Amino acid sequence: MKLWSILGNSQRLDGGAMFGNVPRALWCKWIAPDEQHRIPLACRALLASPVNGKTVLFESGIGAFFDPKLRERYGVVEDRHVLLDSLAAAGFAHEQIDAVVLSHLHFDHAGGLLAAWREGEPARLLFPNARFFVGEDAWQRAQHPHPRDRASFIPELTGLLEASGRLEIVRGHGHPFFGDAVRFHHSDGHTPGLLLAELRGAHDHGGVVFCADLIPGRPWVHLPVTMGYDRYPELLIEEKREFLADKLARGVRLFFTHDAQCALARVVCDEKGRYGTDHEVAELHARPLAA
Repeated sequence: MKLWSILGNSQRLDGGAMFGNVPRALWCKWIAPDEQHRIPLACRALLASPVNGKTVLFESGIGAFFDPKLRERYGVVEDRHVLLDSLAAAGFAHEQIDAVVLSHLHFDHAGGLLAAWREGEPARLLFPNARFFVGEDAWQRAQHPHPRDRASFIPELTGLLEASGRLEIVRGHGHPFFGDAVRFHHSDGHTPGLLLAELRGAHDHGGVVFCADLIPGRPWVHLPVTMGYDRYPELLIEEKREFLADKLARGVRLFFTHDAQCALARVVCDEKGRYGTDHEVAELHARPLAA
């Protein structure tokens, strides 16, 4: 199995929102804000092949489905569909993807499923040969969002996924499509039903896990750091504590979707019990899972 980090459209979002109750004087040392107090964020996907004989994309980023007004509101930097360009640079077309695994259906993780915005044209699904995998609770949340996060969902997307006939709901820690190659972890702190996919290494050691919004990037590895967007911050901290302890014990590396500078890192813990990272890697280009 080989891995590629696939960049999608990038964003600039308010640093205070991304760091919750962390004081600006502290978070601005981690990621420098611009004059509008926004910080740069990637929307990075993970491509793996072969996974049980299939080519699998983990998430799709924010994409380019927003009209120009909303693109500016949500800080989307590029107007083209960067994910498709990045796939092409890795030697793949979206038609070649056999599965897209979505941690949840917030627009910055699932918007890349849609074709780029064109005036007067309806939303349209890409990846015509892929199955779309979503956790059961995340699917229910997208269909019946809470007022607090309703704006984070794409209204047309659930209908398009159902109509495709290729929607797969994940229950439990595995799915026959992936055989033993993928283990699913579940989290509710950011949003109900967040699906965290782990590509399993030999003897259940040394794999890679897609951290999604449980841990968006390196600063959020520190247990107390949560986002203002998290639905249940205290629950998220406890989930993160258990998650990191497990990955540290088994040597599973962390793949970050929103860290603009780092795609992959190893989790470490100091004598005070504070988690951090080392062996940081900016990009993956056909990197073997075991490397």
